[in-house]
Amino acid sequence: MRLRKVHSNAGFTLIELLVAITVLAIIAVMGWRGLDSIIRARVSLNQDLERSRGAQISFVQLENDCAHLVSEAMLPRRESIRAYEQDLTLIRTVYEDGQATMLQVVAYRLRNGVFTRRESLPTRDLAMLDSFWLRAIGNTDDMPEVVLQKDVIAFQMRTWNPNENTWRVAGTDVANPQQANPLTKTTKGVPEKTGLEVTMQLKGQEFPLLKIFLLGAA
Repeated sequence: MRLRKVHSNAGFTLIELLVAITVLAIIAVMGWRGLDSIIRARVSLNQDLERSRGAQISFVQLENDCAHLVSEAMLPRRESIRAYEQDLTLIRTVYEDGQATMLQVVAYRLRNGVFTRRESLPTRDLAMLDSFWLRAIGNTDDMPEVVLQKDVIAFQMRTWNPNENTWRVAGTDVANPQQANPLTKTTKGVPEKTGLEVTMQLKGQEFPLLKIFLLGAA
């Protein structure tokens, strides 16, 4: 008697293949969504870090300039800092090895959401310094401009006046920002300033950044 060999054909049916393909498709979609979410979160985080980095650089530079604000003794009877609306102009000291102290005009401004800084050449010539100052406060200078921060939606300043023992909104002590002779302190009622408060609101951030700087602390 001959024995017949029984062959079992192992394999997947069409339904099993369709189920497997469906499961793989669902896993692929879920994986793509997760990856897309991670990429979007990373892009948003990088943007926030870049904005925070720009704000940090802005504040560090502001602190340095404010700390080196020229003193009344070095530059008497002259205006050394002016904060008006969204413009900040000041005169700072510059120290270089082996050279006498020089003075430099520095100007910050906010235009179309971009916060920038400009600086003049250091000089000991008061006539040249006066020219730099006048053109800076009139925004007619040709000083090179460096972008410090983008996406700024609000920028406010206040100055601390020790004689009044209070903060003043920037510009309220300047009757006419384009006065003929803004360098000399001949206008009565312009108080001394020893502190500067800066508030910067960045796009996409819930709370504004606030920093207070001492003037002439260095």
